Amino acid sequence: QVRLVESGGGLVQPGGSLRLSCAASGFPFSAYYMSWVRQAPAKGPEWVSSINNGGDSAAYADSVKGRFTISRDNAKNMLYLEMNSLKPEDTARYYCSTGGESISLESEATWGQGTQVTVSS
Repeated sequence: QVRLVESGGGLVQPGGSLRLSCAASGFPFSAYYMSWVRQAPAKGPEWVSSINNGGDSAAYADSVKGRFTISRDNAKNMLYLEMNSLKPEDTARYYCSTGGESISLESEATWGQGTQVTVSS
């Protein structure tokens, strides 16, 4: 069965950086587009970023463009999100998801358990 395990979240000051990781198993990872999504406590889910199966094309939400970088290592079945210049508005639980932008928030997608990111001074 599909398994996605996120890690790397934590408490960071505004302007700081974090690197999130997602370990994937149970499916042919290298054949799938992948995404990161996030959800704040009182808000609905928000798509953050996607990467194609080959790892040579990526897309970002306007709110994170220029600050976040998505990447993957298909040999290790790993997905990453490098987050720089973090803002309090980035505070949310972050999930990795199967599928690209159009799939990540839909019922066809599989999410991991998430990792909490809190940006506060």
